[in-house]
Amino acid sequence: MSGVPGEDQSDAGRQDRTSRDEFRSQVQARKADLERQFEASKAQFDQAQEKIKARTGRNLILAIIIGLAFGGALLLSLLVIKELFMLFAVVLAGFAAYELTQALRKGDYDVPWIPTLAVAVIAVPIAYYGGAGGQLIAVLGGILLVSAWRLVEQAVPARRSSGTRLVRDLAAGAFVQGYVTFLATFTVVLTAAEGGQWWTLAFIVIAVAADVGAYAFGLMFGKHKMAPVISPKKTWEGFAGGAAASLVAGVLLATLMLGNTWWFGLIFGTAIFLTATLGDLVESLVKRDLGIKDMSSWLPGHGGFLDRLDSILPSAAVAFLAFQIFG
Repeated sequence: MSGVPGEDQSDAGRQDRTSRDEFRSQVQARKADLERQFEASKAQFDQAQEKIKARTGRNLILAIIIGLAFGGALLLSLLVIKELFMLFAVVLAGFAAYELTQALRKGDYDVPWIPTLAVAVIAVPIAYYGGAGGQLIAVLGGILLVSAWRLVEQAVPARRSSGTRLVRDLAAGAFVQGYVTFLATFTVVLTAAEGGQWWTLAFIVIAVAADVGAYAFGLMFGKHKMAPVISPKKTWEGFAGGAAASLVAGVLLATLMLGNTWWFGLIFGTAIFLTATLGDLVESLVKRDLGIKDMSSWLPGHGGFLDRLDSILPSAAVAFLAFQIFG
């Protein structure tokens, strides 16, 4: 009689151990299954990322994160304190001017970067507080300063160039001021005007919509190359997608934010789309001539600052003109 309880306890202990072992086995099996599913999902995600990167040349995740960060800074500067946009523009214009200067120097154009960067930075507050007149004076003065600096460098034997090369250098220096500083300061003059911040936001949103629409449609449907020599990745399908996105954004922003008509939205969206596309192609042409893929690698997934501003810069001039006429 005394041995029965011990046998019962032993059997119960064995059952408990068996249950625990079975539970641990189930947990380990479930864990291994989840790990396999995670690895398979990760492999599929990485494969999709590689396909997108091979098709577009972008790291999509980083591009989205950086784009959202810039978008948040833009909204803060435009909608909270307009003077913050001036600081925002100083940073962008400075980096863009420096990038283009360094790219031209790699292409054997001797453009002095110190005065070029200084003019791009100083021209922004001059344009903000001085309007279109201050903008023009700043840009013309900048061209004269950069040209004078390059001519003074001719006195240094190591920096001396022949007549033809010197003319090329002077023209390249003026090109940086016209392409980056002059076009960039249109956004500053526009934003400084009464109610101009809404027009700045509108044209930037349309330009971004054009880029996103072209990117998405080109990725999904792109087959027919648009300008294979200048920009091999652009397709007519992407062009159509960018146009559609720009028109929709133009109508919505014109009627809901700018207090204008739907037909003006169509005109505005079309104009910004065309200038944004032209700006993108112009920068691609410059990079092709210089033999580079991106202006810099400071913005992963985007390239450089100028790679993101290429569609914004010429669109700023069109937006300023539209504001003068319809605003």
